[in-house]
Amino acid sequence: MTRHKPKIVWLQAITCNGNTHSLLSSNSSRFELFLNSFDLFYHPSLTTDTSLDDVISLKNIDYLLIEGAITSNSDYFTISDNNVLELLIKLANKASYIISVGSCASFGGVHSKFEEDITIKGVPDYLNDLQLENLKQKIINLTGCPVHPEWILQTLFTLKNNKKILLDDEQRPKEIYYGLAHHGCTRNEYFEWKVEAKSFGLKEGCLFYEQGCRGPMTHSNCNRVLWNDVNTKTRAGMPCIGCTEFDFPRENMLETKKNIGIPTQVPLGINKRAYLTITGVAKTFKIDRLNNKLINKEEYENS
Repeated sequence: MTRHKPKIVWLQAITCNGNTHSLLSSNSSRFELFLNSFDLFYHPSLTTDTSLDDVISLKNIDYLLIEGAITSNSDYFTISDNNVLELLIKLANKASYIISVGSCASFGGVHSKFEEDITIKGVPDYLNDLQLENLKQKIINLTGCPVHPEWILQTLFTLKNNKKILLDDEQRPKEIYYGLAHHGCTRNEYFEWKVEAKSFGLKEGCLFYEQGCRGPMTHSNCNRVLWNDVNTKTRAGMPCIGCTEFDFPRENMLETKKNIGIPTQVPLGINKRAYLTITGVAKTFKIDRLNNKLINKEEYENS
């Protein structure tokens, strides 16, 4: 007897397709398990044997995943001549679970900065107040630009096995977003002793003080669940840009905003006075090991 596989419909609205690319970069074994466990009924970029008309004719959708921001203005964006919001509501009424994939779907993201269309918003902005009879859980936001592929898979498997998932105040899965990107960062010792990175792309130094790193105030497990099972932004010398938070994107993301040389925003959970005290104490010490190159150029040349 053929085992029933839950049906997934993936709707792409106003998007750069970054979350689709991210999904395709998932661990190959996990992705194979995903395909064996779920019926990816429709994805406009990946499936070829079903159309949007086939989706509209469905009676029930187990998992409706939306990538991209939503607009109610057909003058700027439509999907196969369908008004995006009207199409979303039509499909949402068939769905047991709705997952906003990425920061644009969750909060509007970069597309909501488009001043000509003030109706561009996140999925929950339009659906949270509707009475969706088939919905078994509050809309789930998987924030990130793009979202980590494992977050998509983990959420789907959790819902498939447990039927529910705990959410935080931003409707994000707590298991994924309870910690900070700072947790697990290989630069934490530099952060503690206030040793600053001199530029991007270096193995040494903390990126919080000059390069605008948002790791200490950004909810995600990026530094614990590695991208491509190998790396993260901060390990590669690129600051966290806080892409999982509701205020992303911000202006001048690659520099630390300061007032009289002091960061205007301090790490989550500590008041500014306490942080300045700790910083002042740490800067009175100089640890030679943390001020030296981890790997010298000469070592490469002589190896």
